[in-house]
Amino acid sequence: MGQREGHHGGGRDGGRNRWHRLGSKSGAALAATAVLGAGLLSGCGSSSTSGDTKTITVFAAASLKQVFTQLGTRYESAHPGTKVTFSFAGSSDLVAQLNNGAPADVFAAADQANMDKAVKGGRITDKPQVFATNTLTIVTPPGNPAHIDSLADLSKSGLRLVVCAPQVPCGSATKKVTSDAGVSISPVSEESSVTDVLAKVTSGQADAGLVYVTDATGAGNKVTTVNFPESAKAVNSYPIAAVADSKNSGAAKDFVALVTGPDGQQALRQAGFGKP
Repeated sequence: MGQREGHHGGGRDGGRNRWHRLGSKSGAALAATAVLGAGLLSGCGSSSTSGDTKTITVFAAASLKQVFTQLGTRYESAHPGTKVTFSFAGSSDLVAQLNNGAPADVFAAADQANMDKAVKGGRITDKPQVFATNTLTIVTPPGNPAHIDSLADLSKSGLRLVVCAPQVPCGSATKKVTSDAGVSISPVSEESSVTDVLAKVTSGQADAGLVYVTDATGAGNKVTTVNFPESAKAVNSYPIAAVADSKNSGAAKDFVALVTGPDGQQALRQAGFGKP
């Protein structure tokens, strides 16, 4: 889902001079009409009265794009008059934007380290809640033409391997699993988000990539997946919290509640995320 913007209602009629030119009977008629109109509007609720649509902005790790897009639609259905917009990117990029003052209402990171940076920067004051976990897997173009069967195969000479940059949660996990397993890799590219790694593989620009299980699941038959046991050594936890200076804190906390509640948890399990 792309970013969706709410539209704000129009301005007011400022025709004071015309009012003063009207006779007393006309003025009374207009006043009665205004009272009737106000009564009709009040019956429609506060959102209709103001003509405004409330919007909340969610900063979320790139690996959450598919499932959060679905949850955003579900949230809007349950909260008429509220729109949800998203900014999906690597968690390190998102926290840098937050700590530089970017406006947002909710932050969901792909690891605790980047959430801690947002807390330290003062943008998060509520206690973050871990709502999901994720692990790495290997993806190749369909049919696995490079015949990758294990993590160790990623050290093959001439292999076009793409991974996440070390400062990104998926890159940190990559570094841990390869280091612990004693596997030396020479990636041709280090990307700023896991979705960029996946795109390099699905477009044929790479022979293999290390991505999250959820990204491989979402890609379907566009990739071949090679699971490896060493991935259990680097399980990423996903925390979420409302941003401290949110102008729509109530709506922001409602979105957090959706993600951490039964409906959100069911959607996350279906997308391949592990339990918190």
